[in-house]
Amino acid sequence: MKTQNTHFDVIIVGGGLAGLCNAIHLSKFNKKVLLIEKNEYPKHKVCGEYISNEVLPYLAFLDFNPFDFGAVKIDKFQLSTTNNQLISAKLPLGGFGISRYKLDFELLQKAIQNGVIILKDLVTNIQFTNDIFEVETKENQHLTSKIVIGAFGKRSFLDVALQRDFIQKKSPYLGVKIHVKGNFPHDLVALHNFKGGYCGVSKVENNEINLCYITNFSSFKKHKNIEDFQENVVFKNTYLKDIFKNSTSLFDEPLTISQISFESKTLVENHIIMCGDAAGMIHPLCGNGMSMAIQSAQIASKLILNYLEGKISTRKALENEYLSQWNRQFKWRLKAGHFIAMLFRQDKIANFLLQILGKLPFLLPIIIKQTHGKPIK
Repeated sequence: MKTQNTHFDVIIVGGGLAGLCNAIHLSKFNKKVLLIEKNEYPKHKVCGEYISNEVLPYLAFLDFNPFDFGAVKIDKFQLSTTNNQLISAKLPLGGFGISRYKLDFELLQKAIQNGVIILKDLVTNIQFTNDIFEVETKENQHLTSKIVIGAFGKRSFLDVALQRDFIQKKSPYLGVKIHVKGNFPHDLVALHNFKGGYCGVSKVENNEINLCYITNFSSFKKHKNIEDFQENVVFKNTYLKDIFKNSTSLFDEPLTISQISFESKTLVENHIIMCGDAAGMIHPLCGNGMSMAIQSAQIASKLILNYLEGKISTRKALENEYLSQWNRQFKWRLKAGHFIAMLFRQDKIANFLLQILGKLPFLLPIIIKQTHGKPIK
């Protein structure tokens, strides 16, 4: 379907959390926004579906309350290692669980309510000439805008087209997710480690449990299929075995995603402002990726509004300020996340660390704080 208008203040490529929050924020200030998303809504995604409460003030600013749509309050945390040692802690800030299926769809309704134009299409090319972006799509749309936001997820056709550095490197990670019905506390998020990976467990809306794990593909490919891998590797963690064996899957087949990259990414490519996973991913071990995507939209939208309204005088100044604010908000937590994930990939080290945390449990909330921020407004 052709759009009636071809020029916009902002074109957003990708309709996940970062894309939708940018769209809502910018349209709230009467900017003409086009959001291009190649997939239908709603859609399940391989995702931990736990969000830190640090984003609640910003979501309130966007006039969006996740608890109106069944989000589950979470304030407890459990961690187990490969030899089934378990430690529990209170989450310093707390969070909530909600499925991407529900969250993305409801954010979409808010964006449409705000006047955002939604285009289901695939962007094939973005050119920047004479201070204007020209965007081409698979359905032969030719669109222009002053600003383009790249919010197209973990790995995209556009990453290849833009020859981004990280896309040249193969990533060894595979993600798997299912929703199940079973017994699990509403107020708990658990992270259970197994050899070569870890699995997050938490409730989402409708009393469903999200089970999402990430593993090294080299470990996975030694087995015939997902069921074989789970029986012989994942279920060595007795906590995971109990959850999987005593629950009923709500999916016909598990969702999978491969080539998940945690490499550093450039935040601006050919003057495109990158947001969400397109800008950088924290290890799922830290359980904070969704929060980072939402916060990156807040940073980008505020600065873009200032630029469009003449408060930031040049595009270069806009890009530099985005780099500065993004790094100030996320650089440390990404480094901390990489370091923590590296430690937990070493079974002996991870088990030793957990023994220390068992004796000094007050350290766990301090570690969690290193990969999370403060409430944002």
